[in-house]
Amino acid sequence: MSPQIVKLLQEGKVGVIPTDTIYGIVGSALDEKVVEKIYLLRKRNSDKPFIILISQLSDLEQCGIQLTQAQKDFLTKHWPNPLSVALPVTSEKFRYLHRGKKSLAFRMPKNEELLELLKEVGPLVAPSVNIEGEKPAETIEEAKKYFGDMVDFYIDGGRIKSKVSTLVNLSKDGIPTILRIGGFKL
Repeated sequence: MSPQIVKLLQEGKVGVIPTDTIYGIVGSALDEKVVEKIYLLRKRNSDKPFIILISQLSDLEQCGIQLTQAQKDFLTKHWPNPLSVALPVTSEKFRYLHRGKKSLAFRMPKNEELLELLKEVGPLVAPSVNIEGEKPAETIEEAKKYFGDMVDFYIDGGRIKSKVSTLVNLSKDGIPTILRIGGFKL
């Protein structure tokens, strides 16, 4: 991604980019105002936390996650991949992210360009590009129909039609429980 996109995200802007699975509407996960803006744009149920994209395991610490060795072993074996992993987050500091659920899902995307962006800007919330309950955008044209000039930038990655990530809950002993079957097989 261009230095301009890095700068926009660091300034608290929101945009649409291709992820490793589908188009995502992205913004800094560490900026509460940005996260709330994305909830409003998507008309998303405020009780449902977003998946957060990260570039490395140490990014989890920025969101209050302390991994057990078994969890680290599981994540090291399976990431990067279209695998989102729910982990407990008890800190009230991150309530704006976990929405009272005391759990957040993270994904380390299998996409080099996106990983590089994440290394520069830090963790990003990245829900699908759509209004809650509608079909996710597969093209930038569809994304613009949803959000027009309400987002700060669009990155065109062509048509993206892929499965959502597989979502698992990961226990302290490193045992995954499948919550949603997607494009990754465990």
